[in-house]
Amino acid sequence: MPKPKKILKFIGGVIIFFTLPSLLFFAFMYFKYNEELPTGEQGVAADQVAMQMLNALNHDAYKATDHIEFTFKKRHHYKWNKAKNTCDVFWKNVKVQLNLSNSDKSKVFISDIPYDGIEVQDYIKKALDYFNNDTFWLVAPYKVFDEGVERRLVKIEDEKDALLVTYTSGGSTPGDSYLWHFDNQGKPKSFQMWVDILPINGLEASWSDWTITDTGAQLPSFHKLMFLGLEIDDLITKDLIE
Repeated sequence: MPKPKKILKFIGGVIIFFTLPSLLFFAFMYFKYNEELPTGEQGVAADQVAMQMLNALNHDAYKATDHIEFTFKKRHHYKWNKAKNTCDVFWKNVKVQLNLSNSDKSKVFISDIPYDGIEVQDYIKKALDYFNNDTFWLVAPYKVFDEGVERRLVKIEDEKDALLVTYTSGGSTPGDSYLWHFDNQGKPKSFQMWVDILPINGLEASWSDWTITDTGAQLPSFHKLMFLGLEIDDLITKDLIE
């Protein structure tokens, strides 16, 4: 029978074997990509850049869009009634009818059966967290003038304009910041992120796979974040809900 000392040595070797490459990879990524949050100027110039972005995306068409359906990463499906500020959120065998104006009016269904058990608030919170995260990847550019949002003009290489957007309130993770980069038409092509859920500051995600929906609203169908892909499928928009 192996001695305890040998067993511990073996376990220690296994842990090092699996964790050391991960630690080295994280250290490489951290020193390669980690950036300090840039500084910028608030005011009219920053707001003008934000308006240019909205105009490039046909913001009026998005505002007129009452209903959006989509699937995020093939895991969560949404039927979002923008006009009524409600959203049906689906994952696995769960459906939550979110009332975004009053969460007490939200309802939970398990396998299509109404559920009001002890975990009902946990399901509602999970659905709201999913909604806040996944819809952000769909409509983030249109949120730059939301309440509690700060906009700053940042000069990057070659004196190009970038827009630093900080969410001081709302959502699931207030305090997060995003630096938008634009193409020659003022349309978003990527943003860098300074967010609590990521251990590396300044990681960049693409916003280049745009599609023009049935209502004329421009929405993304895919994002690339380093070696990861974030798919947005089954995208449907409507102007009016009966």
